[in-house]
Amino acid sequence: MKKEETKICELFDLSHTMAKELLERFVYPWEVLAHIKEFIVKLGASLPEEEYEKRGETVWIHKTAKVLSSAYLGEAIVIGPKAEIRHGAFLRSSALVGESAVVGNSTELKNVILFDQVQVPHYNYVGDSILGFKAHMGAGSITSNVKSDKLLVKVHASDGDIETGIKKFGAMVGDGVEVGCGSVLNPGTVVGRNSNIYPLSSVRGCVDGSSIYKREGEIARKR
Repeated sequence: MKKEETKICELFDLSHTMAKELLERFVYPWEVLAHIKEFIVKLGASLPEEEYEKRGETVWIHKTAKVLSSAYLGEAIVIGPKAEIRHGAFLRSSALVGESAVVGNSTELKNVILFDQVQVPHYNYVGDSILGFKAHMGAGSITSNVKSDKLLVKVHASDGDIETGIKKFGAMVGDGVEVGCGSVLNPGTVVGRNSNIYPLSSVRGCVDGSSIYKREGEIARKR
């Protein structure tokens, strides 16, 4: 994946998120991370009261969404129409959950945008990340958002590194991506649209769109 292919316009169809206005302001998706909380609070305050229930100061839930009583909703949360927040979900802070998205059992969200119809249904951690339309993370798959050496994250494109200047950066996952069970998307991972990640993978760097990630160094193009 080249630098050009890591851009917002290459990874996401912005018609499938309430964050369109925010994303259109930037070139690369990780540039959005520092602005998610502020955007959600502004967005929530503009949502129609007849459609959204407000809880506390900065949580807005669409009246067609299903949120179980055991779910934790922190601050700066917007949950879209027909979304499902299941038992024991932990929406820690700054989470925009799209229409018909599923946040499942023991899944934790922090500083994320989930496009419409995203599924993170079983034991997932998604932090400082963006998941595109219909992206799905299998049971136990997570984003790792801080490097073990605590240095700033770089995006390793095929035509050179991109300095992001940020310390906390999980993964940018394009539309239609399937992440297999038990996989780890390491800091700075970018996965192109409609790709598949094999179960139990440890993914670093960039994965081309319409490809199958089997293991490091073995990525096949879809036919």
